[in-house]
Amino acid sequence: MTKSVYLWFTLILISASNHSEAQQRTYVDVPGIDQSIKPGDNFFRYVNGRWSDTVKIANDQSGVGSYSFMNIPQKQLLQNILDSVSKTKNVIGSIDQKVGDFYASGMDMVTINKLGYQPLKSTMTRIDAISNVPSLLKFVGAEVKAGNLSLIRFGISPDKKNSGINIAHVYQAGTNLPERDYYFKTDSSTVHIQQAYKTYLCSLFQLTGSNRATGMKNADIVFAIEKQLAASHKTNIQLRDVKANYNKVSVAAINTSQADMGWATLLANLGAKTDSIDVPQPAYFEKLNVMLKTIPISDWKIYLKANTLGNYAEMLSQPFIDASFEFSKVLSGQAVQKSRRQVMTENVDNYLGQALGQLYVKRYFNEDSKKRVLILVNNLQKSFENRINHLEWMSDSTKQKAKDKLYAITKKIGYPDKWKNYDNVNITSGRYFENVLSVNQNDYQVELAKLNKPVDRTEWHTTPSTVTAYYNPPLNEIVFPAGILQYPYFDFAADDAINYGGIGMVIGHEMTHAFDDQGAQYDKDGNVKNWWTKEDYQKFREKTQQLSALYSTFTVLDTVHIKGALALGENTADNGGVAIAYDAFKLTQQGKDSVKIDGFTPDQRFFLSIARIWRVKTRDAFLRTYVNTNPHSPAMWRVNGPLMNFAPFYKAFNIQPGDKNYKSEAERVRIW
Repeated sequence: MTKSVYLWFTLILISASNHSEAQQRTYVDVPGIDQSIKPGDNFFRYVNGRWSDTVKIANDQSGVGSYSFMNIPQKQLLQNILDSVSKTKNVIGSIDQKVGDFYASGMDMVTINKLGYQPLKSTMTRIDAISNVPSLLKFVGAEVKAGNLSLIRFGISPDKKNSGINIAHVYQAGTNLPERDYYFKTDSSTVHIQQAYKTYLCSLFQLTGSNRATGMKNADIVFAIEKQLAASHKTNIQLRDVKANYNKVSVAAINTSQADMGWATLLANLGAKTDSIDVPQPAYFEKLNVMLKTIPISDWKIYLKANTLGNYAEMLSQPFIDASFEFSKVLSGQAVQKSRRQVMTENVDNYLGQALGQLYVKRYFNEDSKKRVLILVNNLQKSFENRINHLEWMSDSTKQKAKDKLYAITKKIGYPDKWKNYDNVNITSGRYFENVLSVNQNDYQVELAKLNKPVDRTEWHTTPSTVTAYYNPPLNEIVFPAGILQYPYFDFAADDAINYGGIGMVIGHEMTHAFDDQGAQYDKDGNVKNWWTKEDYQKFREKTQQLSALYSTFTVLDTVHIKGALALGENTADNGGVAIAYDAFKLTQQGKDSVKIDGFTPDQRFFLSIARIWRVKTRDAFLRTYVNTNPHSPAMWRVNGPLMNFAPFYKAFNIQPGDKNYKSEAERVRIW
């Protein structure tokens, strides 16, 4: 994104009063463009190749550059806040006090190291006292309320078929490797990860008093249980099937069919007063119901101890933190641990994100950005409507419903209108573990209070400082936090080509999610409901399958390819986002003329901006895990994939047959 990663430590939103400084910024990295690469061969490398070849990934990071990696320098801004409030005497109970003391308690490694695993000893004693399946499930339920998830993931969110009401959901759980296939693959890379995980489990047991032989034996027991549970898991691709992952059942029925689970008692222990529950992955709970009787209680207790230690390892003393890192670096490729300040900045953002977010917005957010971005959102909405009107493959009746949904989208920009309440969170200096528990317990009670209540459509599911954006199907909303409303995505001083190729592409991406393979199954009110004609939906499905097949041909590392089916929604959104943003750009004055800036036409600058916002470099280990688990394509293909399907790009850079990424008209996939 930037010419070098260090610039991000000083780049924040540029206000209207600071235009003179911002206008000096080079929005197109002309010297960084690699003229030895033809745009039609690899546009990502044409724009970012020289940067990628020279930039260094910090030893304590798994990557560098834009989007999620922008959160690295973004955290420096949060650190500035935390360093300030943690050293100030604040009013007890205030946001400043809670944020400051949480941070300070986590920075106090002297106290944390003295305690060792003392904070968990009472929990270990409770596990030792488990004598049968009912007492095991009672423990599991109690720990869910404290944020220690093991065999059950429990949550409250909208009913997919009645999106105005929140219901209870329970999801497949019980495993700690990135996804189910890591338990079954036999390639050298995966076997290495399996062995590293067992070594980690052994270390946890050794740190709590076991010898190495016992630790390894226990690790094998835990891995064997997780592998059995993993066999019942749906794959990440299967989890994308919206309708197959909705299974609302009565508590009475599931309590009878899965008697050993004791659902009625379990839900009562969770405090969930309900007569029905959604079980999106029923095979998991059917398997767990059987395993509760076939696995000895003694083995279950070993499993629960390992899971509990792993869940809290990074909140304990340095040896536990070191053990956790030794395993995680196998997945990320990260060479050394982050500093304690970095870790605690991330933890405050994770645990008290909207409290810290209030301080961030006051200090760093330019309110005028909200107004300007809303204008862009509205312009893209009009462009999307125009694209729908001109679709050749969609009937008029479906077009009208698509436009109804498009204009029903709720737009959230910057930060919440209503902040999360932390009144019941008790934060005390010098008691880090207890502070984490207090936050977890409060979060659980806040969620539980939503059960069977109307959905609060003002709620946000990310923090204001985070560099991200999202579309939420059940609420039919698009969200752009303050964190992403900054250079290079958005800048007051930049020309329209840069902003429409930056934040415009992101806006179009999120809008298109309302009409990707998953979003298209939700109506304008957020209910899973068919609003298509049979013929139109079949044509849509055929087009999405073409896109899936195309991306599956892209090689990421040696023999590793993009999983087209896993990344289908994001790739649909990337392709739609580019097209919609371009159409909106062409409605601007700059979009209609041909005046060059930095030697490039307006259209060329638009596409250069798109390549710039995905300027990312990662470690191979991270990328390998990413492709297996993340629904987004790697950065290179978020640029090259959509552009090879988009005719205006061909015209802007004179892409010709014979160029490596050239696609004939018949080969290009166009959906929206």
